[in-house]
Amino acid sequence: MRPTQALSVGKYRHLKLTTKDVGRGFYKGNRTGSMGQHTKWGGYIINWDKLTPFVSRQVRPEPSDYKGLAKGPQDPYFYVEQWKRYNGVD
Repeated sequence: MRPTQALSVGKYRHLKLTTKDVGRGFYKGNRTGSMGQHTKWGGYIINWDKLTPFVSRQVRPEPSDYKGLAKGPQDPYFYVEQWKRYNGVD
C-alpha cells in the first residue's frame, strides 16, 4: 500500500500533519506525548507514572452514614432507612 502521488512529492511531504490531511476518526492531539508503549503483539501497556492525576493523591476519605454495612451504600436496609429519614414513614 502506497500513499497517493499528491502526498508523496514536493513540499507537502515535509509539512506537518494536520487534522484536515487525514481521514475521519483520526485525532492528532496537541503536545500529548505517549502514555505508554506498544507490545510486539499489538497491545499497549500504560505507564501510570506518565499520566496526570486529576484527583489529588492527598485527599482523605470522609466518614459516611453507611459505615459497617456489608454492601455499603448498595445495602437495601440503608436505602429504606434513608427513605424513611427524608420522606417520613409511609
